[in-house]
Amino acid sequence: MEKAIKNYEDVDSWKTIMFLYNSAIKEVGTKLEILNDEFQHVHQYNPIEHIKTRVKSPESIVKKLRKYGYEISIENMVKYVNDIAGVRLICSFTSDIYRLAEMIGNQSDLKVLSIKDYIKNPKESGYKSYHMLVSVPIFLSDSVVDTKVEIQIRTIAMDFWASLEHKIYYKFEGHAPEYISRELKECAEMVSTLDEKMLSLNEAILECLENQEELNESAKRKKSNQQDQRVLQGLD
Repeated sequence: MEKAIKNYEDVDSWKTIMFLYNSAIKEVGTKLEILNDEFQHVHQYNPIEHIKTRVKSPESIVKKLRKYGYEISIENMVKYVNDIAGVRLICSFTSDIYRLAEMIGNQSDLKVLSIKDYIKNPKESGYKSYHMLVSVPIFLSDSVVDTKVEIQIRTIAMDFWASLEHKIYYKFEGHAPEYISRELKECAEMVSTLDEKMLSLNEAILECLENQEELNESAKRKKSNQQDQRVLQGLD
């Protein structure tokens, strides 16, 4: 990549840009960990199972620019490649996805540039995920630079399918046989069914626990009332 950059831009500029993307990953990662910790503190529940981060490799950036017909330059890289810095949030349930998206959108120092909801509108392949392109300010010694980060939010099941789909298509260089694509789409439907069942099961468990808690509270109140009556009878 650096050889390619030398033909268009100064290598120092390239290193500075990549420093910004790495810094943006750290900023967003820290914000998400704080949100997760706060949620645990308030609700005794962690919506985020785990966080994955990555900065796109030089080869992948060049490949993407060529794919869309852009000249290889730092200016085009920053302008047209939106997923150089990427954060992936893995959740347990689909309800967590939209909850997290709302929490991220409410961050005053993050600007949401675009949203792609592939959960409500899956790709033809069956791919599901919730994508947010955000801009985060990176405070340097002499300036503030807004830097783009793509945040992908998906369930464990969605991430499992997407990871395997990527590996399979990589082997075929994007040209898998039709029956492979068909089977993958069927697997995506199974994943959606699994997510729906797990969410429904979790809601049933929460309702059961809530009902049990109400019964326990009712029993405590009844016991307390009985004790008060005995005390009053003793006074009589």
